[in-house]
This record gives sequence, C-alpha cells and structure tokens, in this order.
Amino acid sequence: MSEDELNANDESAGTEPACSDSDIEPTDGESGETSPDPVGADGGVEIPETETNGGPVESNDDRATRDARSPIGFGRIGSVTFLAKPADRRGWIVSAGIGVTATLAVFMLGFIALDWLRHYPLAESVPVVESIYQTLGIDPYAERLFGQFLIAGAWLDYALGTDIFRFAFYWRSLATGVLIGIVAPLVGAFVVHRQMALIGETLAHTAFAGIAVGLVLAGLFEWWGAPLMLVALVVGVLGAVGVQWLTDRTDTYGDVPIAIMLVGSFAVGTLLIEWARGIGTVTIDIEAYLFGNITIVPAGSARLMAVLSLGVLAVVAFTYKQLLFITFDEQAARVAQLDVGRYNTILIVMTAVVVVGSMQILGVILVAAMLVVPVAAASQIARSFREMVLLSICFGEVAIVAGFAFAFSADLPPGGSIVVAAIALYVLTVVRTTHATSLSTH
Repeated sequence: MSEDELNANDESAGTEPACSDSDIEPTDGESGETSPDPVGADGGVEIPETETNGGPVESNDDRATRDARSPIGFGRIGSVTFLAKPADRRGWIVSAGIGVTATLAVFMLGFIALDWLRHYPLAESVPVVESIYQTLGIDPYAERLFGQFLIAGAWLDYALGTDIFRFAFYWRSLATGVLIGIVAPLVGAFVVHRQMALIGETLAHTAFAGIAVGLVLAGLFEWWGAPLMLVALVVGVLGAVGVQWLTDRTDTYGDVPIAIMLVGSFAVGTLLIEWARGIGTVTIDIEAYLFGNITIVPAGSARLMAVLSLGVLAVVAFTYKQLLFITFDEQAARVAQLDVGRYNTILIVMTAVVVVGSMQILGVILVAAMLVVPVAAASQIARSFREMVLLSICFGEVAIVAGFAFAFSADLPPGGSIVVAAIALYVLTVVRTTHATSLSTH
C-alpha cells in the first residue's frame, strides 16, 4: 500500500468516529442530559444526589455528613464503594492503636504464663500432669525463657538508666496494669453510657470489705496471695448482685441502692479491719489497698487477673449486641422480650470483677477512674459507640504506661499517677473538640 493510500485511510478514520459522545456519557432519563462529572472542581469525588429506598432525595452534603460520622468512612459512586480519606486515616490510627495494645497484652499474658509454668504447677497433685511436663520438657524451657525475659529486662534497665525491669515483681504489676487498661474501659463504656458511673466506686468499697474479710481469714488460717483476692472477688460479686437486687425491688431512685451499698460496705470493711488488727501477728498495710501499691501483686494475683480479663473479653464478645441494646434503649429491649435483668446482672458482675483486679494497682479510692475517665475522653471525639470503645481502650493503655513511667521516675504511687495521666488525656480531648459529638450505635 502506497503512502498516499495510508494518508487517505487516516483522514477517513479521523472524520468518522466509531461512537458519539452520547454513547460514552450516560444520560438522565429521556432528557438526554449528561450525568454530572463525579470529579469535583477541587479534585474530590462528587456523589450524585439519588433517592434511597423510596425516601427523600439525599443531597451530597447530607451523604458526606453521614459518611464522615462513620468510624470507617465509606463513600459511594454508583455501585462502587471506596474509603473516604479523612475517615480512612482516622480508622488506620485507631486500628494501629488497638494492634499495639493487643500485642502488648499478648506479651504480658505470655510472661504470666511463663511465671506460672516454671513452678511445675499441679505436678505434685496430678501425676498425669507431671508426666506431661517430663515428656514435653515444659519446666526447663519455661524456666529458661523466664530467665531470658529478666535478662532482657536488665538490658532495658541499662539502656534506660533504670533499675526496675530486671525484677519479676515489676513485670507482674505492669502486666496486671496492661490488662486493667483493656478490660476497665471496655466494661466502663457500657457503665458510663447507662449513667452508672457511681457503680464502680460502690463495688470498689464492696471489694474493700472483701479485702477485710480476706485479711481476717489470713490472720486465722494464714492465707496469703491469691486466696486474699479470691475472697475479695467473691464478696465483690455478691455485692454487685445485691446492688442489682435492691435496684430491681425498690421504688426509690436508681442511685439510692448504690449509695447505700457504698457507705455500708465501707463501714463493714472498716470494722472488720479494726477487729483483725488484734488477731495473731498479722500486719495489715491497709494504705496499700486504699491507694494502690505494685508490691501487693503476687504471682497468684497476676494469674487471677489474667484469667478474669480473658473471661471478661469472652463475655463481652458473646453478649455485645445485647449489652448495646440495653445500654441505649432498655425499654425497647424489654419490648423485644430480651432478658434485661440477666444482662444487667452480667454487666454489673463484670464490673465487680474488673474493680477487684484493678484495686491491686489503683487502690480502692481511685479504682473507679479507669472505668470512667478513658471512656469520657473517647466520647469527646468518637463518632460511634464501637469507635468510642476502641479509643477508650487505647486511652486506657496510654494512661497505664504513662502513669507507671511517671510513678517510678518521681517515686510516687502508681494509682494516682495513672489517674492523673488519664485526666490529662481527657482534658486534651475536651480542648481538641470544637463541638459536641453524638454517638451512633454502630
């Protein structure tokens, strides 16, 4: 084919396009008008105004507001869904915080497990367990790994110029604190939004009475360590059930039974402690339980906190929807024939469990702070209940780590330091928030 023929073919192909503009651009109905360009002038995505589910037309501004309130931030063009950039960035930050928290929790649970396995647990009482240990060689490996853990702590002391990470008691206390930073805000999210913030303080005083009972038993039968916290746990759970029973069977305001239980349990605890001072040669360091002390977290109590934390996480995972329902609309839950009393009892018992575990670090007086303050801080900036729960856990962990660091650097009690750090986070979120936010239940 000659050059002239090629040029002629090119000209004919250019004068008659294969399709017209109307074939490329979609039209609106029969008007023939083209659909608006989905890309706005500012480079952002402009979503066409459409009618949803037969309802009124949703404008672009309304849709953008709805998507901005989502913790993940979904946008849509036709049938294509995408992640909006600001909300996507926010979601990644929250996810990263939860990932770091989960990693730290697993690390601490591993330390507690090693601290338990290195002592050959149940080997003397259960011969089968002893044979399993010998077959698998768990005891030597656990002891070796535990030793390496403390050696790594010594290197960390060398790098930071401290003298705490080489000791096992500090790691037990820190592990307990990390677990508290997860389960306390998790349970507190439901408690706070049910306007039951005072219940944490009440159950703390009830657990104080349990500590008094445990100290009396310690003086009589020489029980120390985990049994003391077990007694406090039993008394705390009984007190929680008692509060729920009084609330369901009295016609007074909802916080009256809570206040009565608060002062009554503290009075009983005070009387028992004064009586226990004369039993045997028991030395009662009641100040450590009132204000918190890392030296009162023995290995048994750390293991108890680990088991309780895993139990709380499992219960919340299985009952999340029901707890969410009764938190925001208890009357509707009753109409839906949900067993509200049962889930109220589950919630208050979980609160008692968290309070007893937290009392070792925070003390009776300050234990309610970790149920309330991280949740209050997260509520200032969260746009949904689920995001608020995740943010409160992140804030709780930041408060725990910052409080421990400040307590050891200034030689102060960890309980007050943790609470001050949590309140500082709350103040920052209040200053950062320019307008009130309302939570969705998603």
